[in-house]
Amino acid sequence: MPKDMTQLQFKGENGRDEFQREAVAAKVISLLTSTVEISPMVIDGDWGTGKTEFCHKLINKFKAEHDNYQVVYVDAFQADHADAPLMTILAEVLKLLPEGEQRQGLIQKALPVARYGLKTLLKAGAGHILRQDADDVADGLEEQLKDAANKAIDAAVETALKDHEKAKESLMALQTTLADIAADSPIVLFVDELDRCRPDFAVQMLEVIKHTFDVAGVQFVFVTNATQLKAAINHSYGQGVDAQRYLDKFLKFSFALPEVLPLQGRDKVLASTKHFTTLIGQSEVVDKSGLNQERDGGFKFVKSLIEVSSLSLRETETFVRHLEIYHTLIGSSNGVESQVHYPYRMLRLAAVYLHCFYPTVARAVSRKNVDVNQFAACFGINDVRQLVNEAPQQRSALQVIAMMVIWDCNRASSLFAQTDDQELNPWVNRFHDDWSGYRATYWEVPDEGGCVEIVTDALGHLSFNANL
Repeated sequence: MPKDMTQLQFKGENGRDEFQREAVAAKVISLLTSTVEISPMVIDGDWGTGKTEFCHKLINKFKAEHDNYQVVYVDAFQADHADAPLMTILAEVLKLLPEGEQRQGLIQKALPVARYGLKTLLKAGAGHILRQDADDVADGLEEQLKDAANKAIDAAVETALKDHEKAKESLMALQTTLADIAADSPIVLFVDELDRCRPDFAVQMLEVIKHTFDVAGVQFVFVTNATQLKAAINHSYGQGVDAQRYLDKFLKFSFALPEVLPLQGRDKVLASTKHFTTLIGQSEVVDKSGLNQERDGGFKFVKSLIEVSSLSLRETETFVRHLEIYHTLIGSSNGVESQVHYPYRMLRLAAVYLHCFYPTVARAVSRKNVDVNQFAACFGINDVRQLVNEAPQQRSALQVIAMMVIWDCNRASSLFAQTDDQELNPWVNRFHDDWSGYRATYWEVPDEGGCVEIVTDALGHLSFNANL
């Protein structure tokens, strides 16, 4: 991948489309170049789902196919500190214009609108300070303050009305200028990272775009997490506000990036598991561990962990990095891990997973004091008691491993009560039966706490507490 993300393509030298999103980009472009009133549009996605990369690829595809459009990328988070969303957007529009009368004309029209906005903010801030100071004034001055305040308010209202009228005229002039600029070459602005901004700045950005840039030929696309955007609205206006209805006033169309990729026939695969396949296949660190081979049991086990947790693309990258760290620490580059018996490899992989995403649970396992339901939920198990009472023959390797750790931590509890002291828990039998013949080696059931010891040992490597 090139260091400069702005060079990314769906195809070509800097291209890759492992998540099959070019078709999505094509649909977005077709809407933005149609006569349908589609702006503002939202490309929705959770954190870590590859929204920014998709955005840059979409922009490059747009530019390549429609050179009559002026396409702009705005990183809202980088501008958050400036606290001036209007100036942020206008600055990006100015970059489209060469030096000359048109550029200077836009600046002259924009300045009064910007000044009015800043002046309003300053007045609001000064008013807040005056109110705070007045609270500390002695009661004897209260009437004098009221008289002075009334006069100040009257003057402020008169000035505000005049300023508002001028601002309205200035705003109309600015919008006319923007429409002229976009007449022959429509402008499309992609606003990214809005969900990472301060709540008040995010809401200001929405409102500025709604009230200032509602101009023919100018379109906006927000690349954001809609859930976080709604949280920002509630933070600014209170929990009593219906954030979805508020957004509906601003937004014309929204869609989420697909998390499931189609395969041949009716089969489908999560984008995150596809990403794992790509990343692990490129890793030199796990090359001799067998983990980068799709037919390997460990490979399949990790994929099942990704799927039950619905990991995002970024979380999948984090998981792969932790797997590389673990294999580096235990020396798998020399083929050590590939010689470890299969079920114990899965226990170690489960330990890496817990260390990466559930550190509190990982510490509890090390102390053999795990909350059964909390631990089971990490592995997508919703009802432990039901699993205990069911025959485990048709259950997945992931469930067997999870239940074995739970059994080692809780074998004395009523959860695993047995009618015959000589009869092993059925999950232990399943653990034994599945892998007793692997590599013609007889697998004995680990001693009490054996599975937990294996998990704890792996956790010790990752926390640098192992007895090396």
